[in-house]
Amino acid sequence: MRWEVHGEQQLYGNEWLRLCQLDVEQPDGRRVDYYAVRLRNLAVAAVLNDRREVLMMWRHRFVTDSWAWELPMGLVEDGESPAEAAAREVLEETGWRPGPVRPLIYAEPAAGITDTQHHVFRADGATRVGPPAEQNESDRVAWIPLGEVRGMIDRREIVSSGTLVGLLYLLMAEGAAGPAGSAGTQGAEAVR
Repeated sequence: MRWEVHGEQQLYGNEWLRLCQLDVEQPDGRRVDYYAVRLRNLAVAAVLNDRREVLMMWRHRFVTDSWAWELPMGLVEDGESPAEAAAREVLEETGWRPGPVRPLIYAEPAAGITDTQHHVFRADGATRVGPPAEQNESDRVAWIPLGEVRGMIDRREIVSSGTLVGLLYLLMAEGAAGPAGSAGTQGAEAVR
């Protein structure tokens, strides 16, 4: 069932993405034009404090015109490791310097149309350095109790795939997922 690529042509590109047309042979022998979006890799950080709270940002995503809580995240820059990018993004977006970051989970969110890799890291503890350097990233930064995350997901207060992958894995690792709907309502009140 292997699909074979016979050629690739870039149709559009900039510093963020490349749109490519691929000459693909499907397993049944048919050759088709296929389109792929080549994206830079993403680093995501789940920072936990000793009170079992996770550092998150309340932000607006204009493409979908939606508001939701997200983990700090950003593109991996040239010459930077994903772990370095995760730590940098936490500091820039939140004003908190994370403790040492370690891999939490790896994901490819849309492997059928894009080659982006999402590297999700965990950091235990952070030190407040000052206000966020990135003034356009979020409306507010908060430490959210891990026990409230499940309810926030159920209420669609958390929708970003990078954030969801990291938080769901963290909940599994921490044993905090609990039954559906068991999380408190404090997260919803904080949003209003």
